[in-house]
Amino acid sequence: MKTTIFEGAATAIITPLNENGIDFEAFGRLIEWQISEGIDAIVAAGTTGEGSTLTDEEHRAVIKFCVEKVNGRVPVIAGTGSNDTAYAAQLTKYACEAGADAVLLVTPYYNKATQNGLIKSFTAVADISTKPCILYNVPSRTCCNIKPETCAVLAKHPNIVAIKEASGDISQIAAISHLCGDSIDIYSGNDDQIVPVLSLGGKGVISVLSNLLPRETSQICHSFLNGDVKTARDMQLEYLPLINSLFCEVNPIPVKAAMSAMGYGSNILRLPLTPMEEANKNRLISDMRNCGIKF
Repeated sequence: MKTTIFEGAATAIITPLNENGIDFEAFGRLIEWQISEGIDAIVAAGTTGEGSTLTDEEHRAVIKFCVEKVNGRVPVIAGTGSNDTAYAAQLTKYACEAGADAVLLVTPYYNKATQNGLIKSFTAVADISTKPCILYNVPSRTCCNIKPETCAVLAKHPNIVAIKEASGDISQIAAISHLCGDSIDIYSGNDDQIVPVLSLGGKGVISVLSNLLPRETSQICHSFLNGDVKTARDMQLEYLPLINSLFCEVNPIPVKAAMSAMGYGSNILRLPLTPMEEANKNRLISDMRNCGIKF
């Protein structure tokens, strides 16, 4: 059995931006608040962190800053995947040297690799990594799906220890659990499917919701893992309207608006992403207040 990176909730944390670039002051406050609220891990420079539109210098700076700010209190997982395998390998090497506890490797986007291409690409990066690797399957964004049989092959690599499953396909996640067993940990990549994925043997979630509600998102996971399925289920359903609002426009547009309202940076995104439409923002703010979020 491989070592588990974390159990519970990891925040796919936003990267606060201002007119000059990264707002490290807001980023630091957000990291401190996440830890004080009991989050189980932090993912830096992933999809929600706008990793694909950060410059190479910014991407590395976000990883380094997060590692240093967290200072070993919770695991830091660095988003280092790319559609360019060579670049993903370089960034992974940097993240390992910077002290990240693990790396998150998204399926190559745009190129649309075959399953054999996925095996070769992920293997090339995992061979270079000195830290555990989490595969990230999000075909709605990448037009590329890691099939369960491919996952089973990749799970044999000693450095590939987990998968963030954001396909939304519960049958596929069940197949991964069946084929891979203890050779790979499964994390939900969708906040509306935390409990269903846990019920199939998942270890937790890599979450957008936990930017706003770190303690509560972690509690959903730990309640289930500790046998209190009813509490986990009730909380999953309680936060469903807010989760839906957080994805009514493409992530991270809504969560950036939410975190700005909570005082964590400006509502600035990198093009081609643009600020949330006013009607959707009003809905989001209303759902935040209904969940008791004060701002």
